[in-house]
Amino acid sequence: QVQLVESGGGLVRPGGSLRLSCVASGKIGGLYAMGWYRQVVGRQREFIATSTNRDTAGYADSVKGRFTISGDFVNKTVYLQLNSLELEDAAVYYCSAEGLETNGRARQYWGQGTQVTVSS
Repeated sequence: QVQLVESGGGLVRPGGSLRLSCVASGKIGGLYAMGWYRQVVGRQREFIATSTNRDTAGYADSVKGRFTISGDFVNKTVYLQLNSLELEDAAVYYCSAEGLETNGRARQYWGQGTQVTVSS
C-alpha cells in the first residue's frame, strides 16, 4: 500500500521560510514525478511545483523565485523550500507522487497534507 507522509508545516511570519518534506512508501510503479499542491478551504486544490525523474522542475507562477522543489527518486522523497512567505501562501500543502502503471495508465497518489500558516 502506498503512503505519502508530509512534514515540516507550521506557523511562520510573512517573509519567513519553511521546508516541507514528503516520504513515499510502498511500491509506486513507474514513478516519474513528485510534487506539491495546496488547498485553502472553499477553493480548489492548486498545483505548486513538480520534480521529475529526468531532473526537471516546474512551478506555478505564484511561487516562482520563492519556492524550490527537490526530488530524490531513489528514496522516493521530495522537498519544498518555501522562502519569502506571504499571507496568501497559507494553506494545506499536499504531496503528490505520479507513476505509470504497466497498463500505461498514470496514477496519482496523495499525502494527508501539512498545514502552513502565515501570520504576523
